[in-house]
Amino acid sequence: MTVEQNVLQQHSQKHQQTLLNQLREVTGTTDVQLLQEALQVSNGDLAEAVAFLTEKNAKVPQQDEATYYQTAQIANDRYISVGSQADTNVIDLTGDDKDDLQRAIALSLEESNRAFRETGITDEEQAISRVLEASIAENKASLKRTHTEVWSDSPNPHDRKRQENCPVGLKNVGNTCWFSAVIQSLFNLLEFQRLVLHYSPPARMQDLPRNQKEHRNLPFMQELRCLFSLLVGSKRKYVDPTRAVEILKDAFKSSESQQQDVSEFTHKLLDWLEDAFQIKAEEEREGEKPKNPMVELFYGRFLAVGVLEGKKFENTEMFGQYPLQVNGFKDLHECLEAAMIEGEIESLHSADNSAKSGQEHWFTELPPVLTFELSRFEFNQALGRPEKIHNKLEFPSMLYMDRYMDRNRDITRIKREEIRRLKEHLTVLQQRLERYLSYGSGPKRFPLADVLQYAMEFASSKPVCTSPVEDIDTTAPPGGTTAQVPPAASLGEQPDASLSAEGSGSGQQAQQQQQRVPIHKPFTQSRVPLDLPMHPAPRHVTEEELRVLEGCLHRWRSEVENDTRDLQASISRIHRTIELMYSDKSMMQVPYRLHAVLVHEGQANAGHYWAYIYDPHHRRWMKYNDISVTKSSWEELVRDSFGGYRNASAYCLMYIDDKKPFLIEEEFDKETGQMLSGLDKLPPDLKEYVEADNKLFVREMEEWDALQAHKLQQEKLALAAASSVAAQPMSTEPCPQDDTGAPQQEPEYMEQQSPTGDAKHLQEDTERAISKAAAEHDEKSPEALLNTAMMTPNMQGVIMAIGKSRSVYDKCGPEAAFFKAMKVEYTRLLRFAQEDTPPERDYRLQHVIVYFIQNQAPKKILERTLLMQFADRNLGFDERCKNIMKVARAKLELIKPDEVNMEEYEVWHQDYRNFRDTTVFLLFGLELFLKKSYVEGLMYLIYTYQYNKELLVKGPYRGHDEELIAHYRRECLLKLNEHAAALFETGEENEVNAGLSIMNELVVTCIPLLLVDELEEKDMVAVEDMRNRWCSYLGQEMEPNLQEKLTDFLPKLLDCSTEIKSFHDPPKLPSYSTLELCERFSRVMTSLTQSRTPADGR
Repeated sequence: MTVEQNVLQQHSQKHQQTLLNQLREVTGTTDVQLLQEALQVSNGDLAEAVAFLTEKNAKVPQQDEATYYQTAQIANDRYISVGSQADTNVIDLTGDDKDDLQRAIALSLEESNRAFRETGITDEEQAISRVLEASIAENKASLKRTHTEVWSDSPNPHDRKRQENCPVGLKNVGNTCWFSAVIQSLFNLLEFQRLVLHYSPPARMQDLPRNQKEHRNLPFMQELRCLFSLLVGSKRKYVDPTRAVEILKDAFKSSESQQQDVSEFTHKLLDWLEDAFQIKAEEEREGEKPKNPMVELFYGRFLAVGVLEGKKFENTEMFGQYPLQVNGFKDLHECLEAAMIEGEIESLHSADNSAKSGQEHWFTELPPVLTFELSRFEFNQALGRPEKIHNKLEFPSMLYMDRYMDRNRDITRIKREEIRRLKEHLTVLQQRLERYLSYGSGPKRFPLADVLQYAMEFASSKPVCTSPVEDIDTTAPPGGTTAQVPPAASLGEQPDASLSAEGSGSGQQAQQQQQRVPIHKPFTQSRVPLDLPMHPAPRHVTEEELRVLEGCLHRWRSEVENDTRDLQASISRIHRTIELMYSDKSMMQVPYRLHAVLVHEGQANAGHYWAYIYDPHHRRWMKYNDISVTKSSWEELVRDSFGGYRNASAYCLMYIDDKKPFLIEEEFDKETGQMLSGLDKLPPDLKEYVEADNKLFVREMEEWDALQAHKLQQEKLALAAASSVAAQPMSTEPCPQDDTGAPQQEPEYMEQQSPTGDAKHLQEDTERAISKAAAEHDEKSPEALLNTAMMTPNMQGVIMAIGKSRSVYDKCGPEAAFFKAMKVEYTRLLRFAQEDTPPERDYRLQHVIVYFIQNQAPKKILERTLLMQFADRNLGFDERCKNIMKVARAKLELIKPDEVNMEEYEVWHQDYRNFRDTTVFLLFGLELFLKKSYVEGLMYLIYTYQYNKELLVKGPYRGHDEELIAHYRRECLLKLNEHAAALFETGEENEVNAGLSIMNELVVTCIPLLLVDELEEKDMVAVEDMRNRWCSYLGQEMEPNLQEKLTDFLPKLLDCSTEIKSFHDPPKLPSYSTLELCERFSRVMTSLTQSRTPADGR
C-alpha cells in the first residue's frame, strides 16, 4: 500500500467516525451497531440516516392532550396547559420530505456554530464550568470545620434528631465507650432507672458537704439523673455525657487517654451510688437500720464452707459482681463450678479432720441483678505485659442457679459426685476410643479399621511377577512418557494425508522426531502409563492363602467397627446424662434471664466496648455502640460475645431474676392506669430540664433552616444579578389579534398574544436570516455544520419539536406552532421521566425537565423552564425557528412577578446544578476505582456520598443510588486496608511505615463515616472485618519494634473517636458538556454492571 493510499484510508476512517459522532449527537442514540447500520442503509447520507433512526424510535403513541402535562402538583390557578392550543396534525419527520428534515438539522445549528467558532467552547460547557466552580467554592467553606463538628457531630441538626421511639445513644467524648456500655446496661433496667430518676438529694445538701464522699457522690448523682432524663425524653439522637464523665476522672488516677478498666469503673460506680442512697436512707430512717436500694438490687450473699488446717469453718459474705475465670473452661456452668470450689475439700465429706484445706461457696441469697465478671486478661510474665484470653466461652440466655444454692447443697453434692464418677468413666472410654482411631506405634497414626481395609485391598490386588523397578524402560523420557510419534490423525491432519506420507519427506520427519531431545515437563507429563498398576500388589499369593487372609481381615474389621461404635455410643450416653443431670424441675426453680452482655474488642491495654441489651417488650436484642443504637439478634450476639474465633468477646454478663418482673416493667399512672412514657416518666424538675434542652435543640434546627434559607437567598440574588446583566431587552408593544383563533381571556402570559407590532422588522430579519443560511448552506454541507457544533440534548429536542410543528406553522402561524412544539417536546420528556431506565441511561443528566418531573416540581417551574429552552438565542437563524423563539421570548416578557415565584425557580435550578456536581464527583470516583486508584477514588466517593445524602433529604429522585455509592466507598476502604495489612506483613521498616500511614491518614479517618448513619449493616460488617484483620496479629510472633507499632496503632483503629479528622478541600473538577458527561457516566456504569452487581455488597 502506497503512502497516498494509507493517508486516504485514514481519512476515510476518520470521516466515518465523524459521521457516527454527528449521528449520535443529533439522535441521542448510543448503540454503535445501530448507528453503523443507519449509515450503511443511507450510503453515508446523514439525513437518510437520521430518518432511518427516527423511524426506528417512533413507536411510542402520543398521549392525550388532557394528560400529557401531568405533574404531581395540580395548580389551582388560571394557567392553561402549554399544549392546549396545539393543532392535532403533526408532521412526521420519518416521511418522504427530506428537504424539511435536512433543513431542520443543518440550518438549526448555524447560530450555535457561530458562537462555537468564536470561542471554541459551547454555552453548555461554559455554564457547567461556572456551576462547578461556584459549587466547589461554596463547599470549601462548609467543609472547613473542626473534626468534632463534622464527623463526630453532623453540622446538620436534622441528622442528629431522634427517630420516634428509638433509644437514645451516648456520645463518645474520648475513650468513654466503657462508660456508655455500662450506663446503657443499667439504664435499661427500668427499676434502676426509676430509682435514679426519683432520687431526691438530702435536705442538708444545701449546706456544705460533710466529707469527701458527699462532695463527690452527690454531684455525680445529680448529673446521672440529668443524663438518665435525657435518655428518656430527649429529641436528640444521642446525648453528651461529658459532665458526668468529668466527675469520674478524679476517681481514676490513670491518664485520660487510656481505656479505663470497666470492672473497676463498674465497682466504683456501684459504690458511689450505694453511698448516695445510703446518705438519703439514713436521713429518712433516723434511728432505724436504713435500707439501701442499691444493695438490695445488686448485692447477694454466699456461705463459705471449708477446712483450714484441719479445722472446719463457715462464713457468710456479701458479693456484688461475681468474678469468674475463663481460661480452661468451655461454658459458664464450668466456670461457676470451678469458682464455687477452692482447694481440696474431701475432708468436708468425711468424719475425720485431715490437714487438707479448701472451701465451697453456696449462695444463700441471690440479688435481683446478678452480674458475672469474666476474667479475660492475664499477665504474661515472659513478655512483661497483660494479654487478653480469646478462648471461646458459651453462656445461656436462661441460667438456672439451683445447683449453686445452699438449700440444695446435699442434692448438688450427690449430683457432683455422680458427675465426677461419670467423667472418670468417660475418660477411660475416650482413651480406649483413641486407641482405635489412632492406631500404630510410629509418629503417624491411622484408624485401625482403615488399616485393616488397606491390608485387605493389598492382598486382593492382582499379583505381579516382576520387581517394581525391572519393568521401567530406562530409555523413556522422564515422567512416564515415550518418544513414539503419535498418529497423524491425532495431530489434526487429514486421514488421506497421513496415508500418503510414505516418501522421503515422512522418513525425514520421523528421523527428526527420533533425534529430538525430550524435555521433562513435570506438571504436564504427570499421567501414569496405562500398563503401570495403580497400587502395590503381592508378588506371590495362593488362593488358599488369600481366602484365609480375607476371612480374617473381614472379621477383624467388623469387630473393630463394632467396638468403635459401642465406645462412641457409650460416650454420647454419658455426655447426655451429664447434660441432663440438673434438668429435673426441682433444679429449675431459680431462673435468671440474660439482660445485657458487655463486649470488648481488641487487646489487653486497648480496645473498644459496646453492649447487647435485651428489649423484653419487643422481644429482640439491641446493640448499643456509643451513638449507634441498632436492632440485633441472638446470632450476632453469639458471634461477637462467645469469643474463640474473633478478637471480640464478652467480659461482663448481667442476668436478672426472671421471677421478678418489676425489674423491667414499665411504670403506670396510679389514677388512669395507663403506661407512662416519655416525659411523663420524669419528676417535675427533670421534666423541666429535658423540655429546656429540647427547646434548645429545636431552636438549633430552626437556626440551621434559617441559615440554609439565607444561603439560598444569597445564591438567588447573585444569580439574579448575573442574569440581569446578560438579559436582552424585549419589545412588549401591544398587537392585534392573531389568526390562530386563540381566545382573548384574562391577561396571563401563556394566554396573551405575543407582541407583533414589529412585523415588518421581523420579516426583514427573517429574509436576511434565510439568505445568510442559504449562502452558508451552499458553502458547507450539513455534515460539516454538525461537525463544528456540539448540540445539547435540550436543543436537539427543541429542533425536532419545531420540525414536527411545520404544518401547524404553515396553517396557523407561529403562535399555534409554538404551542404545538411545546406539547411535542413535553410529551417526549414526560415519557423519558416515566421510563424505568438503568443507571447508565439516566435521562436526568440530559434534561433538566426530566429531573423536575420525577421530583414533582410545580407546574409553573416546568412551564418557565420549557419556555427558556424555546427562547434560546441559538434558535434565531431560520424563519420558523426564529419566529417560534420570538413567541417564547414574548411569553417570558409577559410573565408577571406574582405568577412565578422566582426564588422557588432558582432553588429548583440550583438543586439541579448540585445534582450535576454530585454526578461529576461520582463519575471521577468510579473511574478511579476501576483504575485501582483507591486513594484518589476514595476522596471523590466520600464527597459524593456527603453531597448525595444532602440531595436525597428532599426526595428519593434528587440524587443517585445511595447504596451504590456506599458500596464503592466501602470497597475502596477494604482495598486500602488489605494493601496496608500486606505492607505491614512484610516486616520491612519502610513498608510497615507506609502501611500504617495509609491506615492512619485514610482508613482510620474514614471509619466514622461508615458508622455515623447506623443504617447500612454492610458498612458495620466492613468496619469489623478491617478491625479484626489487624487484631489477628496480636497472637502472632513478631519483632519488638513491630509489636510496639501495632500496640500504638490499634487504639486508634478500635476507638476512632480519638482520631477523627476533617478532610482536605474537595478535589477540583473540570467542566464537561452534557454529552460528554452522559457518555462518560454511561461507560463507567456499564463497566461496573458487567464486572459485578453493587447490590450484592460484601
